[in-house]
Amino acid sequence: MSPAPRIMAVQGAAMIVGAVLIILGVLGFVPGVTANLDQLDWVGQRSGALLFGTIAVCALLNVVHLVVGAAGFWFARTYAAARAYLLGGGLLYLGVWLYGALVDFGSDAHVIPLNTAANWLHFGLGTVMVLLAVTLAGQHDPTKRRPRLRRAASH
Repeated sequence: MSPAPRIMAVQGAAMIVGAVLIILGVLGFVPGVTANLDQLDWVGQRSGALLFGTIAVCALLNVVHLVVGAAGFWFARTYAAARAYLLGGGLLYLGVWLYGALVDFGSDAHVIPLNTAANWLHFGLGTVMVLLAVTLAGQHDPTKRRPRLRRAASH
């Protein structure tokens, strides 16, 4: 019988998603990668900064990506926590996507800058995270032992 892997696929996925979110958060503060960085507001819909020249960002949104990304590494320590991170984080990003899709751009109801590109980013992140949580759940949790079937002794 082969030894159990050190980490399960769901834990690896949580670390990869966390790394991607940290990279996005950092890039949101990098001149050249983020256009109009001089127009970056802390919060609010009027921030003129655009990650990759298309995705509306503000400092708060960049920090949220950094925090959620770091959480991916924290939760990746166990199978169950990694799965919960992917599912919960995915639902969070799908909620932000839904919020952006239902509230008109430029509305005072927006506390973060959202545009079509930001909505697609949040939809993609949320969908991928939920799919990873659901599909990688097919692996059994290595901390929970499955009972072994005993073979009947043949005489």
